[in-house]
Amino acid sequence: MKKITVIGAGYVGLVNGAGISDFGHNVICADIDHEKISTLQDGEIPIFEPGLKELVKRNRVSGRLSFSTNIEKAIRVADVILIAVGTPQGENGRADISAVENVAKFIGNNLNDYKVICTKSTVPIGTGNQICELIKSNMPKDGEFDYVSNPEFLREGSAVKDFLWPDRLIIGANSDRAFSIMKEVYRPLYINDTPVLLTNVATAEMIKYASNAFLALKISYINEIANLCEVVGADVHQVSKAMGQDGRISSKFLHPGPGYGGSCFPKDAPALTMIAEDNGQEFLTIKAAISANVAQKERMVSKLLKLMNGSLLDKTVAVLGLSFKPNTDDIRESPAIEMIQAILQGNGIVQAYDPVANQSMQTIFPDIKYYTSWDKAVHQADCAVIMTEWNEFRSMDLSLLKKQLLAPVLLDTRNVLNMNELVSLGFSFDNVGRIIPGES
Repeated sequence: MKKITVIGAGYVGLVNGAGISDFGHNVICADIDHEKISTLQDGEIPIFEPGLKELVKRNRVSGRLSFSTNIEKAIRVADVILIAVGTPQGENGRADISAVENVAKFIGNNLNDYKVICTKSTVPIGTGNQICELIKSNMPKDGEFDYVSNPEFLREGSAVKDFLWPDRLIIGANSDRAFSIMKEVYRPLYINDTPVLLTNVATAEMIKYASNAFLALKISYINEIANLCEVVGADVHQVSKAMGQDGRISSKFLHPGPGYGGSCFPKDAPALTMIAEDNGQEFLTIKAAISANVAQKERMVSKLLKLMNGSLLDKTVAVLGLSFKPNTDDIRESPAIEMIQAILQGNGIVQAYDPVANQSMQTIFPDIKYYTSWDKAVHQADCAVIMTEWNEFRSMDLSLLKKQLLAPVLLDTRNVLNMNELVSLGFSFDNVGRIIPGES
């Protein structure tokens, strides 16, 4: 059993801290945000993530998981320290690692015996060396530590499952001692034959960026295929299904839509291009994926304008789905943001609904109308737009939808509704890359 401190009680830190405590270790999640820690100590979870509340509660009751704002003490009692603070997009697309640097200095100042310092935050390749230098320059002369890069691959909406049953475990270390300790931390996964890859630090840092940028590329690619399908009369669902049956390609992330969002792809793809440029390289493919994603969000607005005969003036649009994906309240870089902005800029009216993200979107658009169900949001609207593929939208009563709308006009940016039923009910609608029945 190890004593582990996680610095940063946000999305990554909280999921990792709760998950590691479930492995039997004693974990402290430490953060400078007193309000966040107080909320967690009261048994509340500040983010929406399926299964996380139960995981936290189970390990708090067992005494293995606790929360603290006393970061100095949390560092001193730990065998292993996980750095899990944010690395938001900074100037010129580069990752802002100032929070990571501050934590490294703090660790150095409080390094009282040998520890493994492990970074979970997504950081540019080479950051591990900077962290080590910052710790060394701030620690006592007899200070001793090993450094590890252990990137996370958590998908919002299924993070608990991803942590407890990962596809692979990447440990970037330069010492056998550190690798042995990290294997002990993750021993239940190791016993269950989760593939464990030992690399050097730079390789582990690169794996994280390479993975996220590739997935962003894959999404932008299938979106552009969908756009071409619309022009040539092909059906993107059949195209993507056939592509996915090829083992070299796989079916994952071949779902066309309004463009990607969230906390990772929008910042990690540009960051990787900047890392490449800093090292005399140019990432043409990733740059194209970024541009295609911007264009895809704009294309959804164009589709709405076409359905509304070119004008949103005084038109009421029901925007269904505000989070960037289902099963999360995260609205960062959500395609719904561009859609709402376009409606408002066109002097239209927005009636919004999301099962969990209404409050999050209110921080950006406090003055639009929010509703507690989709049927209330579409009442007396001129058009409905589905922006997130929540299951409740897949099973919408389309007869009720038609009845609630002023006119049966719909934009389905996630391709979740039955087109034959929409046609039979007389809807004027559009989607992404599908062959609409009755159209040639």
